[in-house]
Amino acid sequence: MAQLTITSVIDFVFAVFFIHILHSWYHRKRRGSLPPGPRGVPFLGNALDIPSSHQWKTFSQWSDRWGSIVSVTVFGQTMVILNSIEDAIELLEKRSAIYSDRPDLVVGSKWVGWDKTLVLSRYGHVFREIRRMLSKFMGSRAGVTRYAPHLERETSNFVSRIWRRPDYLADEVRRSAGAIILKMGYGYEVELDEDPMLKTADEAIQLFSAITAPGAFLVDFFPILQHVPSWMPGSGWKSIAREAKKGLDAMCNDPFEFTRKHMANDTVISSFTSLNLDGEITPEREQIVKGAAATLYSGGADTTVSATHSFFLAMMCYPDVQKKAQQEIDLIIGTDRLPCLADRDQLPYLNALCLEVLRWNPVAPLGVAHRVTQDDTYQGYFIPEGTLIVPNIWKFLHDPERYHDPLDFKPERFVESDHKFVEPDPRVCAFGFGRRICPGLHLAEASIFLSCAMSLAVFDISKPVKNGVVVEPDIEYTSGTISHPRPFQCSIRPRSEKAESLLLSLMRDRKSCHEEI
Repeated sequence: MAQLTITSVIDFVFAVFFIHILHSWYHRKRRGSLPPGPRGVPFLGNALDIPSSHQWKTFSQWSDRWGSIVSVTVFGQTMVILNSIEDAIELLEKRSAIYSDRPDLVVGSKWVGWDKTLVLSRYGHVFREIRRMLSKFMGSRAGVTRYAPHLERETSNFVSRIWRRPDYLADEVRRSAGAIILKMGYGYEVELDEDPMLKTADEAIQLFSAITAPGAFLVDFFPILQHVPSWMPGSGWKSIAREAKKGLDAMCNDPFEFTRKHMANDTVISSFTSLNLDGEITPEREQIVKGAAATLYSGGADTTVSATHSFFLAMMCYPDVQKKAQQEIDLIIGTDRLPCLADRDQLPYLNALCLEVLRWNPVAPLGVAHRVTQDDTYQGYFIPEGTLIVPNIWKFLHDPERYHDPLDFKPERFVESDHKFVEPDPRVCAFGFGRRICPGLHLAEASIFLSCAMSLAVFDISKPVKNGVVVEPDIEYTSGTISHPRPFQCSIRPRSEKAESLLLSLMRDRKSCHEEI
């Protein structure tokens, strides 16, 4: 009986696969030609052509052979890869009315629930409401400036902590980014080194990057597979999805309930959540607020973490850039205080350095796929409804026709000069496109600026030395929706006695503040 059940399930699954592939093939032939791309094989399509990691580099190579617009089909799902920023702007911005949907991922959306946040929400009412709330809260540079004291205080805490714990740079970067967002989003103060809310959110976000990577799960291409019993081979994704859902639910609910409890006790600190829960709201509205607050955390914390890690890696590998930025800080700000957000416009080289951090190794190399909601044609090619559009942001920012020596870290490319043209601003694509552009981009820019500026003001960042030998770092990045530098070691030391005194005073101020609390 068990054997009969297994055989029946397998026969049914293969029948569905065949019908799905045949249906997709028929409609492509009937309607017109897709953009060019690698030749697939029956049933699998191009599944074997797409690597399991760092897909953006393979997609970039494809453009040399097939041009800037490449199409592939994986198990009947059409994907169009854009390797030119001009094409991305034309489709994802100028035609955003039909290019702003998201794929309905079985694992990431239906099973885990990321579709309740902005990143995977379908293009509709929930998406528009979340975007409206977030844009009102932090959608402008002036709006973020309201939170400058909090950003500056938390970033100064960050530099004092890594002075004390330089070997725990990765932990402190995550702690700082999370503390900023938890305070702004929920009025929650991070006090403990191993704060439970930080830990829960970090785990949820790391799983998000894994489960939303292109081709992560076969069930995303064949939703019928979600009905296959858990004991069947190939159903291991279900346990991953359950774990991810548990983590996401905790990330959404725990800080939200913290805010609501303090609102009831009239002890709440003003935050995004408290502002949007004020007054009578419906259960539907409450869920939207909860999803928006989770978006603020997931979208702000992990991207800032990746960019800050890239900054430290770049400073270690490019000491001349570091020295030049430090000289500008010393000249404009002096050495008696840390830079603040109000100094930003006076530090052109440092601003260029922050832009280069965004360009050098983009946080989201492929962004998150857009989905076309109706048939379209572009440059003579047919793009059917339901096609996934993948912008190769890594390629855009490493195009040698736009950026000289694109693999090198060169802030000078963004500094105005009488002798050369300024290269294109990476913010045009680093934060996404059209109606899906990141609403927290101004907060991200401010956070990255403060982390870079304050760190350079007091630290020399260099390659570590072991047994008298300089350890050369490997510039390698993880795969996934959000890409991070692989773990690396670096030496972080005070630049001078004056810098050390400044760090000591920061630590005293921090200790005094905690005693008052």
